[in-house]
Amino acid sequence: MDGKEIAGMLSRVREKKPLVHHLTNWVTIYDCANVTRVFGALPVMAHAREEVEEMVGIAQALVLNIGTLTPEFVDSMIKAGKAANKKKIPVILDVVGAGATGLRTNKTKQILENVRVDVIKGNSAEIGVVAGVEAEVKGVEAISVKGEPKEIAASLAKKMNSTVVITGKQDIIAGADKIIFFVDNGHELMGKIVGTGCMAASVIGAFCAVEKNHAKASAAALSCYGMSGELAAKQSNGPGSFKANFFDEIYNLDEEKITGLARVSRA
Repeated sequence: MDGKEIAGMLSRVREKKPLVHHLTNWVTIYDCANVTRVFGALPVMAHAREEVEEMVGIAQALVLNIGTLTPEFVDSMIKAGKAANKKKIPVILDVVGAGATGLRTNKTKQILENVRVDVIKGNSAEIGVVAGVEAEVKGVEAISVKGEPKEIAASLAKKMNSTVVITGKQDIIAGADKIIFFVDNGHELMGKIVGTGCMAASVIGAFCAVEKNHAKASAAALSCYGMSGELAAKQSNGPGSFKANFFDEIYNLDEEKITGLARVSRA
C-alpha cells in the first residue's frame, strides 16, 4: 500500500466526516475525542445503556475500549456492539490490559462472544492473551508473550474472521484474508505520553468508517498517526510540547508528506 492510497483514505475521512461513537477509557476520553476530530472525523462519547443503541444508529463506526471497565460499562458495550452489528458498521475493540486481571480477561471474552468485532487491537501481550497463548501483562504494558507476534495475529485473525492489530515499535496488522501489513512509522516520544494507544484505536475507527477493507484502513490509520509523531518529535523538547505539536501535525498532514513518509509493507 503506497502513500497515495493512504492519503486517499485520509481525504475520505476529512470529506465524509464520519461519526465515531466511543465507549472508551475515562483516563484518555478527552484525547480520544480530540484526535478523532483533528483527523477530520466526528467523535461522540456516549456510555449510558439508555442511549447507546440510539447513538449507534447515527454513527459510522463504534470504538470499544476496556481501559477503565466496570461490569455495567461492559453491558453498555455489548448493547452498543449488537446495535452496530445490526446496522453493519465496523466495531473496533481495544483490549487494554487484557491479561492483567481476571475481570479484564473475562470481559474481553464476553464482548467477543456477544459482538461481531471487526478490528481487535492491543499490544503483543494483550493480543496473546486473547489468542490463548502464554503472555504477561503488567497494568497495561506488555511484558512478554510466548510466540511470534506476526503468527499470533494471523492465527487470531483467521479464528475470529477479523482484523487483528498489534501495536508496538513496529505495528502488525493481520487481515482475515491472510494479508499482513507492517507499519514502521512512529517515534519513541509517542510512548512517553498517556493515551497514544487509546487514541490509535480512535483513528482506526475513523478510517474503518470510510474503508471496507479493515486491514488496509488500520494500516493507513497507523501510518498517518505514526508519521505525525515523527514530524512532531522534530520540533519538541519533551512530552508536553510533543503532545501539542502532535495534534498540529495530524491536522496539517497532506498527500506530499504522506507519500514521503509512509512506511507500510506487506509480509
